[in-house]
Amino acid sequence: MTEVMSGPAPYIYVSTRMRVRKAKLIPREEYLRMLNMSLSEFTRLIEEMEYKREIDELSASFSGVDLVENAMSWNLAKEYQRVITLAPGEMKGFTRDYLHKWDIQNILTILRGKTQDLSDGKIRAVLVPAGELDATMLDRLLAETNTERIVEILPEKQMAKILSAGLAEALETHSFGILENKLYKYYYATLIKAARGGMRGGLPFLKYVTFEIDVKNITNLFRILAQGKSNVSTSDVWIEGGSYHVDELERLCSVESMDEVVDTLKKKIKSPVLIEALESLRERKPIYAIEGMLIAAQLNQMDNVSKRNPFSISPLLAYLERKKYEVSNLRALARGKEAGLAPEILEKYLVM
Repeated sequence: MTEVMSGPAPYIYVSTRMRVRKAKLIPREEYLRMLNMSLSEFTRLIEEMEYKREIDELSASFSGVDLVENAMSWNLAKEYQRVITLAPGEMKGFTRDYLHKWDIQNILTILRGKTQDLSDGKIRAVLVPAGELDATMLDRLLAETNTERIVEILPEKQMAKILSAGLAEALETHSFGILENKLYKYYYATLIKAARGGMRGGLPFLKYVTFEIDVKNITNLFRILAQGKSNVSTSDVWIEGGSYHVDELERLCSVESMDEVVDTLKKKIKSPVLIEALESLRERKPIYAIEGMLIAAQLNQMDNVSKRNPFSISPLLAYLERKKYEVSNLRALARGKEAGLAPEILEKYLVM
């Protein structure tokens, strides 16, 4: 009979497993090699990697880039479920809560796809059943033709309530931006509540959630600055629970000096990697470059925290995020090569 691990042993075991998994992720130099491959060469390489099983399983239903994209989504979902199975004790609950972000992404993808008259196949290709909404439930939602009915049968009732309250406006304006903000505010409030619930490992989890909120708020701030703030209030954009008060972020939207924006943001940041990223933004850069730098800073911060707290949830979260961006990068390469984009253009959209 297998001996059940107790005490710190399960956390040490999971931390070790996550380090092994993370070491197998695609390194920067491999992405640079992929950039110069033809689509057929790239596809053959993907078929030789850990995505082979999913490609073989789905090859009867899809082909070309659609096959690659679906296989990656399926691989990511299965890997996330395997990680949840591995997670011990309270870490399992935190991991489930953290992966709810995929439920938000999936339901918004379905609603947007339906309003744009996309085929169910096109919508399904970009869904990742990694949260509470499994593949069966997502297929059930996809089968509905009425957007109100999709929201009505959604099993996550608080999410359904938020969607129901703003769906009519979203459909009228053809924009789900406000609804998306409200869903993510609910999501992060739920994470903070869980982290502060007194469970073991809550403090490292709370620190990461706070950091992620900061990165999202800073990203939104630079998006607004890049677009030029109108007279419309942006207060519904900000997520509470981070280092910055909503009023402070609102004020920064009207500041013309980028030096003042960066200096103000730095005052409340302790992460060296985020400070370094902010320093590089003193000159106005394209929004994709800003977002790429902030994502890279977030991933590097997660790596640093996981090294300092090796037997906590940090190594698990670091692996989940790195795996997510591996799939995102490979999708971008597949679609970009299909569209004939030059390697130097494609490279700008990769997180390495």
